[in-house]
Amino acid sequence: MNYYKISITTKIEKQGLIIALLSHNGFDGFEEDEFGIKTYIQEEDFNANQLNNLAQEFGFNYKKKLIPNQNWNAIWEANFQPIRINNFCAIRADFHAPLPDVKHEIVINPKMAFGTGHHETTHMMMETMEDIDFQTKKVFDFGCGTGILAILANKLGSEHILAIDIDPLSYENTLENVAINHSTGISTKVGEINLVEEKDFDIILANINRTVILDTLPTLYEKNVSGGYTLLSGILNTDEQLVKEHIAQTGFSVRDTKRKGEWVCISLEK
Repeated sequence: MNYYKISITTKIEKQGLIIALLSHNGFDGFEEDEFGIKTYIQEEDFNANQLNNLAQEFGFNYKKKLIPNQNWNAIWEANFQPIRINNFCAIRADFHAPLPDVKHEIVINPKMAFGTGHHETTHMMMETMEDIDFQTKKVFDFGCGTGILAILANKLGSEHILAIDIDPLSYENTLENVAINHSTGISTKVGEINLVEEKDFDIILANINRTVILDTLPTLYEKNVSGGYTLLSGILNTDEQLVKEHIAQTGFSVRDTKRKGEWVCISLEK
């Protein structure tokens, strides 16, 4: 399977919206910096007219490069470096040596899925999880990506975790990473939130994007038990007030807010 690597030049304040739009059109594996976005899409799914229309509407330029399937592993292996979150957690790939002096170590082979701990959104989610009691809690990882948050929830004591993602590649990658980490109690599905019938989750983890968060907040509220927590990330600083206005309308109360770079992570209590 071949991929196109798409390098988009755009301003930071536009990146969140562009990522949200692209994520619903087959793009994945987003990387951001001060100059723009790098993302990937399967060759057979690439629609030049669709991307050209988005580029014209949102005023960005892009370049594309074909990445043959046999080169993909070498590409992400060369760019994926281990990361530590204080002494709480370390994230590495299986070809890295173990990192010493951390409470929890997670092995992640990310491939095309989002979530390695490097991005501010995932990093803040994991920092927030350190201060929450997961023992015996029922957890919903909504938009699981690599499965990193579900795996961490298991390491923190949860044995009943549901992880779902709309992307089949993320679903497959989560299954792989769950097996690598010998995690237990994690069930995984591919699809939308309407596949989830349960309404008794103690903790909900939603590291997605503003658009999906706003659309699903009422549903997340219904699925969270009274006194439970919902963690939201993937929100730009510029969208914080808008998201908090919607939060107030659902009945959630804001427990804590973390900020890193251009991004915000909001912890809620029902």
